[in-house]
Amino acid sequence: MSTVGVGVGVGVGGGGGGSGLVPRKVFLVKGVGRHRDELHSFELALRDAGIERFNLVPVSSILPPGCQVVAPEEGLKELQPGQIVFCVMARRSSEEPGQRITAAMGCAQPLDPKAYGYLAEYDATGQDAEEAAAYAEDLAASMLASALGVPDDEGHRRGMRTFSVAQSAVVEAGGFTTVIAAAVFVL
Repeated sequence: MSTVGVGVGVGVGGGGGGSGLVPRKVFLVKGVGRHRDELHSFELALRDAGIERFNLVPVSSILPPGCQVVAPEEGLKELQPGQIVFCVMARRSSEEPGQRITAAMGCAQPLDPKAYGYLAEYDATGQDAEEAAAYAEDLAASMLASALGVPDDEGHRRGMRTFSVAQSAVVEAGGFTTVIAAAVFVL
């Protein structure tokens, strides 16, 4: 029996010189899919978001130091079909006709490029995209403020920029509706 070790050194963006898979870029996408099968509706939501052709691996919610936020078109140019791609994703599916479902991704990025930020995934029923986006964005800002030692009050967004994306849909009769919002990393 033999063991093969594989080392990957992609240390970028304030990683302290260590090796690891540290994303250089991130982009936010959203999508909705409808189908009689729940899994197929999810695939259609991924397609609507433009990320169906990748092997998506969920990760937790840290935005690496120095990670550049880019437009989806720019980020997608660097990825190829079948590639393993890390992402933070919010997802909600339902087959209850008339129900409003929403998925949102909030981001809080410190103004200091050497500090890490937060991504907050959020999904809900009964909220529209604007409400869910505001909640996810505030959640990410609160987590970053806590990490920075800033009190969780009205001024907790000092020293950071925040943004979000959200997808909302009303479930139609006869099948599943799935909504997604994702932060997709480019290594």
